[in-house]
Amino acid sequence: MSSPSLRLCCVVHRFGADIAGGSEGHCRAVAERLATRHDVTILTTTAKDHVSWRNEYPAGQADVGRLHVHRFPVVRQRRIREFAALSEVVFAGDASPDTQIEWFRRNGPEVPDLLAHLETHGHRYDLVLFWSFRYYQSFFGVPIVADRAVLVPTAEEDLAIRIGALKRFFSRPAGMVYLTPEEQVLVERQVDGRVPPSCIIGCGLEPPAAHDRAALAPVGVTPPYVLYLGRIDPNKGCETLVRFYMRWADRLPADGGSVALRHAIPLVMAGPPNMPIPSHPALRALGYVDAPVREALLGEASLLVVPSPYESLSMVLLEAWNHAVPALVNARCRVLEGQARRAGGALAYRNYDEFAVALDRLLRDVSVARQLGAAGRAYVDETYRWPHVMETLERFLVSLRQPVRFA
Repeated sequence: MSSPSLRLCCVVHRFGADIAGGSEGHCRAVAERLATRHDVTILTTTAKDHVSWRNEYPAGQADVGRLHVHRFPVVRQRRIREFAALSEVVFAGDASPDTQIEWFRRNGPEVPDLLAHLETHGHRYDLVLFWSFRYYQSFFGVPIVADRAVLVPTAEEDLAIRIGALKRFFSRPAGMVYLTPEEQVLVERQVDGRVPPSCIIGCGLEPPAAHDRAALAPVGVTPPYVLYLGRIDPNKGCETLVRFYMRWADRLPADGGSVALRHAIPLVMAGPPNMPIPSHPALRALGYVDAPVREALLGEASLLVVPSPYESLSMVLLEAWNHAVPALVNARCRVLEGQARRAGGALAYRNYDEFAVALDRLLRDVSVARQLGAAGRAYVDETYRWPHVMETLERFLVSLRQPVRFA
């Protein structure tokens, strides 16, 4: 498509190729592609850890490829216990407006210099894109440049979305960019007043390159296995997944097969752990894995399991379908259930019994597994290739653009 070049700013809480985060990765991937046609500046923080917001990257400006990256220092690390106590008050639903606003400040990462930059230079950008509604830089930054702010909320059905202060906040941006239809419905139900114009883009994927099965040898993994890929965290449903899988693996199969046979089909969990993982014959925790191992794990998996109760878009689910791998997803998450239904590429479960039945079916019935994997791949080809995603986004941004006004 032919469109005018824009001066764009992307604001995100963490930024870097070594950061394993959904919204952070989405921002980086979109920004890199926007930068092939537009002038793109990244405003971010010096934090690397999303729990403490500890300053680890150097502050200042540097070009990363075509991107102009400007990092601002975090002035206060998150105090976990104090923030948890504040969250209990706010999530109970009766906190004062000032207390709700304080929640966003304490959630961080608190970067007043980034806000000062928007105050001083925000008018120089045609549009300012903000990733993730829940963080300091978005909640306090959007109102500063509201006439040219585009919010990518990455909203999930967790307690934070119900904070009353968001009702007005969600009406402020010039536009909204959603990842799924379910996310759009979730956010627009919270809006008090004007509903901003919006588009739905998801995230793009390249067709998968050939993976090297030999990359699995150093980590001691051989098919068949069930794969969980991502941050290993209770908030991602991992405690429930581990409990369900151990119960399934230890149960004597209805056909009289041995428990040892079930233990031979491990749940391989690849990603940084934020919880203890039990020692069990059917569990394999790999920790963080590099890109070749990650691709081999996806390409060789019997199926992917996505247990998260909260998602705005499951990128790992799309990545599995990109490899024609079927999936088993938590139906209690509307986004996952919607993705599975639209693609026809996964089975869903709401409790242990449904989990066990679906897992047995996917592992035993090869034809069903192949059919689901093929449907998922076709869905990705049709909806989530980068040219389609970026054309949708750029048309929307051009429709919102503001003339640059120099003071």
